[in-house]
Amino acid sequence: MQQQKSVLMPYGKSVRHFNMLSIMLAAFFLIAPVYATETQKMVAFGDSLTAGYGLSQAHAFPVQLERALRDEGLAIKVENAGVSGDTSTGGLQRLDWALANGADFVLLELGANDALRGIDPSITRKNLDAIITKIRAKNIPIFFTGMRAPPNMGPVYQQEFDEIFPELARKHNLAFYPFFLEGVAAMADLNQSDAIHPNSEGVAIIVKKMVPHLVSFIKNK
Repeated sequence: MQQQKSVLMPYGKSVRHFNMLSIMLAAFFLIAPVYATETQKMVAFGDSLTAGYGLSQAHAFPVQLERALRDEGLAIKVENAGVSGDTSTGGLQRLDWALANGADFVLLELGANDALRGIDPSITRKNLDAIITKIRAKNIPIFFTGMRAPPNMGPVYQQEFDEIFPELARKHNLAFYPFFLEGVAAMADLNQSDAIHPNSEGVAIIVKKMVPHLVSFIKNK
């Protein structure tokens, strides 16, 4: 019977091949986790709609949004910088504190309380303009969400207020989502008993509608 010849790599070449393979594998396992775990921070800066008024934190907007973005393959940590009852004036006053630890993105949601309190739209415009200007000075990309005045404020106030958001978005060339409460406002089954704040199902709809726009925003920055 003819003996099968074994083919062996020369010892020197075998060692060199093994060492090179080991180095390549080590490099892969050292580098790969950096990319897999690199996380960016988005500060959700707003009022009770951001803070999650009336909801457990597990159902609040920032948590639901973070989960949805991660489902889209984006390693984004959404920091809750919402303060219930905050107006644009309050937001301007606390902005530096909210961004003290830095951010890769800011989702800006303010103005609802200005409208509910009947604050002069010129004041809201001035405050939001200043907030946007200060964030941009820090070179942080902004995703700007709009708000609308309730109908009971009257058509003149409503028009003046509603125009603030698209006009500022154009002025500063911002990524803009026209109405934060799109698909949820005035829907009884999607809001809490006060008919103002979304329930957890309402927040889920807000997130679902907003996420495609946010994904595009993040990937293009």
